[in-house]
Amino acid sequence: MDLTVWRTFVTVCRLGSLSAAAAELNHTQSAVSRQIAGLERQIGVPLVDRHARGVRPTAAGEVFRRHALATLNEADRAVRAARDVHDGPCGRPLAVGAAPSLASGVVPEAIRGLLKQAGSIRWSLVPGLSAQLHQRVIAGDLDIAVVTDAPPGLPHDPRVDRRFLGLDDMVVVLPVGHPQAGGGPVHIQTLADQTWVEDNDGSAALLRQHAARAGVSARIDLTAADLHGKLALVATGHAIALIPGVLTCALRTDITTVGLVDPPTRGIYTVTPRRDPHPCAGSLHDQLATAFASGIRLQTP
Repeated sequence: MDLTVWRTFVTVCRLGSLSAAAAELNHTQSAVSRQIAGLERQIGVPLVDRHARGVRPTAAGEVFRRHALATLNEADRAVRAARDVHDGPCGRPLAVGAAPSLASGVVPEAIRGLLKQAGSIRWSLVPGLSAQLHQRVIAGDLDIAVVTDAPPGLPHDPRVDRRFLGLDDMVVVLPVGHPQAGGGPVHIQTLADQTWVEDNDGSAALLRQHAARAGVSARIDLTAADLHGKLALVATGHAIALIPGVLTCALRTDITTVGLVDPPTRGIYTVTPRRDPHPCAGSLHDQLATAFASGIRLQTP
């Protein structure tokens, strides 16, 4: 069987969409559809159900997906092992994943420290939500992921090692003309009547939990598609927002931050596969730990 087709099938199952899989694999949607149909003919059973919102594996397809993923991971390890022998340990590319807020400053800084220490290393950086990155480490797509335990938290899985880096204080981001701009830490009650914007469920949950502990509620009336959209709504005066403290050093100039009294926090971790770890993953963790210990995470202003 052609492992390229197996990889297509696994990608379709992960994304739940033929078109999304085609875009990721740089194929046409019709080519992806033909590959899946050919695989079904070859195996002799339906592997996916097509529905209005995309595709999902059948019961047989899910069983095949798990075995196919294990086979593909082994094939990738075989290729990497052969290249490692030829090129040396650092010839293997380092695939790094990071939550968006961490990919915006802390992780690139740590990679720079790694390159200074270890010399030339081929590497890539993939931003994503923590749960997605965790799964990609398990799947063998990433060598290390820098993730957070913001709601819904991180799963426990014996196939990965999770190491704590530090705590990150959440801060409130405001337009520069806001009455609280430039002040010291404030109680959430001071901001309870403000309009808030959020771009993900984890940050929204932290905000609601913090407000509830103070006996107030936060009006999350606006939703942004991503972090950049959230900051744009703040900059134009439509709302205020809760953001990770690690982002403070990478904010645009037309917004500012104010700290919260007893702020909500989130833990920052690295996640690496227990099997076949990249030889440079441990060094990158050490660079990240040094960055947090030296204050790059920027505690509440």
